[in-house]
Amino acid sequence: MKGIVFTEFLEMLEEKFGYAFVDQIINEANLPHQGAYTSVGTYPHQEMISLIMSVHFQSQIPVDDLLKTFGNHLFGVFKKSYAVFFDKFTSAFDMLENIENHIHVEVKKLYPDAELPRFETERTNENCLKMTYYSDRKMSALAEGLIASTLEHFHQKGSINIAKVENEGKIVTFIIKTEG
Repeated sequence: MKGIVFTEFLEMLEEKFGYAFVDQIINEANLPHQGAYTSVGTYPHQEMISLIMSVHFQSQIPVDDLLKTFGNHLFGVFKKSYAVFFDKFTSAFDMLENIENHIHVEVKKLYPDAELPRFETERTNENCLKMTYYSDRKMSALAEGLIASTLEHFHQKGSINIAKVENEGKIVTFIIKTEG
């Protein structure tokens, strides 16, 4: 997992809970890298799970809520750092439909060793997009936070519903509906 995910997760926690909290969860998570991450490094996914679970136990925030909040935070980071990706799209659906064949292609150019989730999309009508998430990491709630932020970015009101979960969360289908 790319280091930017770790550095931004810890940054979000520090903003919300303070440095002492971050230090505590790093110590409790017993991480091989001891919380020392660089944004361009690559680290085991299990370390992120350890951090998430440590935050969950300390804060009692449900894991999915924590991941959705992190998705919102990460969207803001991506928007600021990679604005060129956002300028190409005119709507949330336009952007979401291009994650796999455009955005992830560009990400792979920057980070060839990045292990990204895979997405399939199907526009069922003008106001409804079926989006299926595939990842062995089972972090679909993070994707849901990113999707919600995408709607918000394009000033589109809508809903995100989970239609189907398969393979213990490795495959999750979202139904995204916009108003009007």
